[in-house]
Amino acid sequence: MDVHNAFLHGDLDEEIYMEVPQRLQRQGENKVCRLRKSLYGLKQVSRQWYAKFAKSLIVAGFQQSKFDYVVFTWTQGTSFIYLMIYVDDILIMGNDEVAIKGFKEYLHSTFNIKDLGPPKYFLGIEIARSNQVISLSQRKFALEIISEVGLSRCKPAVIPIEQNTKLTIADYDAGLSQQNDPVLRDPLGYQKLIGKLIYLTMTRPDISYAVQTLSQFMHQPKESHMNAALKVVKYLKKSPGLGILLSRKCDMRMTAYCDSDYATCPMSRRSITGFCIKLGDSLLSWKTKKQPTVSLSSAEAEYRAIAKTTCEIV
Repeated sequence: MDVHNAFLHGDLDEEIYMEVPQRLQRQGENKVCRLRKSLYGLKQVSRQWYAKFAKSLIVAGFQQSKFDYVVFTWTQGTSFIYLMIYVDDILIMGNDEVAIKGFKEYLHSTFNIKDLGPPKYFLGIEIARSNQVISLSQRKFALEIISEVGLSRCKPAVIPIEQNTKLTIADYDAGLSQQNDPVLRDPLGYQKLIGKLIYLTMTRPDISYAVQTLSQFMHQPKESHMNAALKVVKYLKKSPGLGILLSRKCDMRMTAYCDSDYATCPMSRRSITGFCIKLGDSLLSWKTKKQPTVSLSSAEAEYRAIAKTTCEIV
């Protein structure tokens, strides 16, 4: 669902005044308007809209998630409704069509909302559904990335990053970087590309490690970093439609896999934690992240990875 003029619904808590629009001014008057509702352009407009919408959901019996504030849940017996909001885009999920229909009528009576039907494209994620599976992919977004960097006709890469790749910052090997690996004059292109690849990891866990490695050099990227990022894009060209498959057949058994790469960072000697969690055959959560402290042994690095995975399961 989509909210029309969402920011105009918010109520203002502070006293805010604005100049009278030119065509509404009378000659000789020197008056201002006091705002009763939010207007586009105010600093607090998004916060006030979210507060208004969240309050209306709580009145309807929804509970706000303490782990992700944009998720709301409603349960009554065996019926449940999950709601996720991003600015003015709303995604409603549930197992009771009658309850969902009643909730939509409540939203229509409270806000000016357009019902867009079953979701097919939401925040760059393509959603394909059948009676047995739900597929989530970012094919269109991946093709846009490939086209923007000019690699539409390139040969696809087999892997996203070379094994044992050791990338460093410019200050770490200043003598070598100036000669064979110069710093990029304009880092904006690299920063934009990595930002898009980070968003792509929502449905592409296979590039999580490569993107995690490349995102460490956003402030001062070198040519080697850009070449490694372009290799990730070449890997995407091999299968841009790859994504997450959520199966209806599920034994409700949760399985977790975790591992660590000991002292993999050549600069800080910190290890890498990687894990993935599945419910039945469906992948639910995954992460690749550098550990916050230096582990003194590979066993210590493994225990830190297990601890991080356990926290995610809980």
